[in-house]
Amino acid sequence: MPLMVAILVGLTGCTAGSPSRQPDASRPKVLASFTILADLAQAVAGDHLEVTSLIKPGTEVHSYEPTPSDLRQAVGAVLIVDNGLNMESWRERFYTNLPDHIPRVTLTQGIEPLSINDATVAGRPNPHAWMSPRLAMVYVENLRQALTETAPEHAEAFAANAAAYNRQLQQLDEELRQTIARLPKERRLLVTCEGAFSYLARDYGLEEAYLWPVNGDSEVTAQRLAGVIRLVKERQVPAVFCESTVSSATQEEVAAATGVRLAGVFYVDSLSEPQGPASTLLELQRHNIRTLVNGLLQDLPTQWSSEALINPYAMDIP
Repeated sequence: MPLMVAILVGLTGCTAGSPSRQPDASRPKVLASFTILADLAQAVAGDHLEVTSLIKPGTEVHSYEPTPSDLRQAVGAVLIVDNGLNMESWRERFYTNLPDHIPRVTLTQGIEPLSINDATVAGRPNPHAWMSPRLAMVYVENLRQALTETAPEHAEAFAANAAAYNRQLQQLDEELRQTIARLPKERRLLVTCEGAFSYLARDYGLEEAYLWPVNGDSEVTAQRLAGVIRLVKERQVPAVFCESTVSSATQEEVAAATGVRLAGVFYVDSLSEPQGPASTLLELQRHNIRTLVNGLLQDLPTQWSSEALINPYAMDIP
């Protein structure tokens, strides 16, 4: 059994992808700034509200430029959902052109952000808090409260939907924890294009290295590129990765200079198209962890035989 197929056996149980839904113009509309938030909002709203994403799948979020049609969408919304923490650098300019009466909710309310540890943007918060399943539960609670204020007649349904989704996040948390804990400690280095995994790395015992701190500042200095190349060589990690919404050209330079593989695409700032591998946040997380484990375990010896990988949670890694 190939390595990727074996890992899939251990990680595909109970994936709670949202079923395909046809838009319903008769329902009140909630507008989320990007696809991750739209998926969360729809999970809590259920069939009572229609949630759409301002930014389409595969589009870079940080430096997005809203269009006149985006403004028209927003004017018709009963609630606008954003992430905050400088994720949507265009947010205030966009809101300036909207009526003040449209309610808004920022889903990182109540989260203590991690600061970006990079001289070019020192002190700015890392906006990617949804990448921690634990913190995604804060997003869910903020959504429950905001949707209840928007449509109080459906409060019980929103509460039930939020509780059900949080149970799925708790299961995801345990899956990630058990899987990453079985990586050899020297292999727990995640080398990506964007520094979008800080919250996940903190919660699951990974180290993080990246080419740029956020995609809005994706110019790579020669010093940073050299530092990443040096680190990959020193740590002898077998794989590096890049995200779906940016060019992987610079990471390909890292792979060529170090002799390692560019081992796959992560989804972070955007879901995939519905038929893709990351059409919901839960599927996104499982896709990413499969890609990570597959890349970092590719050259380990016989204890990672295909038979053992059928149940990776039962493995004992030295």
